[in-house]
Amino acid sequence: MSMPKIECANIDKCCAASALLQSIALEETALSHILNAEGEKLQKAISFHDCKQKDLLDINNSVKDMIDKITCLELVLKAKLDLIKPILDECHSEHCDFEC
Repeated sequence: MSMPKIECANIDKCCAASALLQSIALEETALSHILNAEGEKLQKAISFHDCKQKDLLDINNSVKDMIDKITCLELVLKAKLDLIKPILDECHSEHCDFEC
């Protein structure tokens, strides 16, 4: 799968805000894939009948660390969204074309 591209032919305020919104959506999609992989990691570890308690705790700590990092990134994405929301609202009220 190739990387999605966000392109603006005519860069204006509305187009830039739209591109930022698209970038947030792409990051959220990537984070959802990471969270899903972490869940699968836990399921796989639990399914091993000969897995030791220490191994399960290590895997659990690894997943917890990843979720902590994702939580921090979510806060950054929320701040990014909060910054561009007024611009998006303004563009919507002006009936700007979000298709760049």
